[in-house]
Amino acid sequence: MQRYKKETGENMEHDVIVIGAGLAGLVATTELANSGKKVLLLDQEPESSFGGQAWWSFGGLFLVNSPEQRRMGIKDSRELAMQDWMGSAGFDREDEDYWGRKWAEAYVDFAAGEKREWLQSMGVKFFPVVGWAERGGYLAEGHGNSVPRFHIVWGTGPGIVAPFEQRVREYIKQGRVDYRPRHQVDQLIQENGAVIGAEGSILAPSSAPRGEESTREAVDEFTFQAQAVIVASGGIGANFDLVRKNWPSRLGAPPKSMISGVPSHVDGRMLQITESAGGRIVNRDRMWHYTEGIKNWNPVWPKHGIRILPGPSSIWLDAEGQRFQAPNFPGFDTLGTLKAIQDTGYDYSWFILTQKIIEREFALSGSEQNPDLTGKSVKKVLSRVLPGAPAPVQAFMDKGEDFVVADNINNLVIGMNKLIGNKQLKTEVVERQIQARDRELDNNFGKDLQITALRGARNSRGDKLIRAAVPHKILGPKNGPLIAVRLHILSRKTLGGLQTNLSGQVLDETGTTIPGLYAAGEVSGFGGGGEHGYRALEGSFLGGCLFSGRAAGRAVVAQIE
Repeated sequence: MQRYKKETGENMEHDVIVIGAGLAGLVATTELANSGKKVLLLDQEPESSFGGQAWWSFGGLFLVNSPEQRRMGIKDSRELAMQDWMGSAGFDREDEDYWGRKWAEAYVDFAAGEKREWLQSMGVKFFPVVGWAERGGYLAEGHGNSVPRFHIVWGTGPGIVAPFEQRVREYIKQGRVDYRPRHQVDQLIQENGAVIGAEGSILAPSSAPRGEESTREAVDEFTFQAQAVIVASGGIGANFDLVRKNWPSRLGAPPKSMISGVPSHVDGRMLQITESAGGRIVNRDRMWHYTEGIKNWNPVWPKHGIRILPGPSSIWLDAEGQRFQAPNFPGFDTLGTLKAIQDTGYDYSWFILTQKIIEREFALSGSEQNPDLTGKSVKKVLSRVLPGAPAPVQAFMDKGEDFVVADNINNLVIGMNKLIGNKQLKTEVVERQIQARDRELDNNFGKDLQITALRGARNSRGDKLIRAAVPHKILGPKNGPLIAVRLHILSRKTLGGLQTNLSGQVLDETGTTIPGLYAAGEVSGFGGGGEHGYRALEGSFLGGCLFSGRAAGRAVVAQIE
């Protein structure tokens, strides 16, 4: 293989190299090109995967005191959001959390300030109903969102990628951006302590559709230099070996079996490569994996899983059929429930629900699982209120291996045992717990905290309209059929990463900035090496990519002027 600096033979100079064409990389590239800088955008995937993970997302964004909230009667404020964020983050590491805390404060200010207006100016619009994710279930200063803050972009993930993709492609036409897919960075180039470029392998052309695995066959090499390098390469979610290596003991033993919520190219390579160049990685043990994963009946990438976005009504049982304790209810505390599941010694759990619940409360995460929102079809969105489960959910009921449907509890448990291959679950145990829960509905008050939470949720207009079913008895004959769903651990986000200051500059082990080296997005823990701390409030991953990509791009512009 021949090594050379300018592949085309042209005397082209780049001011900045951006590694990764996901959302953070596109935002940084847009900021740079807006200011007249010449950008080299490198990505190991084919052009079909332009936009990275963000394209596949549900498109949820964390906003504070928005017009959408106010129209729904939600009283939110920067102070309440900061209280929720800090209560969830639980920052307790003086050194590793120093910059993460500063990023958290800056991000909440952004979400309560110019974020919405900035996006709106770029053409981004929002679905009018605000969702309530990560409800917590603890005291006021504990984990969770006190109010609904999950704003769905009209167009989901592709809708948030589009304005930046359009601008980057226009700059490509103008010659301000030089986009090179199939360029896998293997090393950062350093000179006198500064990062001055990147070198790596040119991968064989690939016709793999978006999200599918592409070949790693190298056909040549490259070397490029620039005044600054921004690493925006994502996290480790598809690298199960690295996930298990970094798995925190506080969440129990790492799962022996997982499914993947991200394409296989989310492998964490650039974390290790940047660390080799002196970058400091902090909070390696902080990660965000979902507990409501189901195997995709129509997979795009290996071990492809989809997350159920559940309303609050389903009964959650462990692998042996025992109901989880409060507040391990659907949609309340992701990592708390993850620990509860891992403490059982099994890697899966169960939802039990009714047809009425699945029609109202089940949504699936992902742009491809929400064709109405992704396609911006008002007519199709309105059809969600009609009888029957949404079409993507019904497809999983019909074709997904994790669903069991039955006309009575005995047949349901038989089907659940058949699915796992043994008679582990006992009908009398499962039935007793559901009957006990159902008795609590005979009064408008009671001691079952899940029912109390369900009734409280319906005080939110959004939940009452489309997310929380009218409280009813699971075993009521008119509410069936009964449905059981086997739930897997679904890998997703990296909460730790490269430590950066508020300009996105990567720090070394002494806390000193590495000249010429910046990071944005998930590779930097969405800012500072972990702006979420231990737990996320949801809608803050895409937002973290937006905010950190913008900050890094603007900082580089100021630095190299």
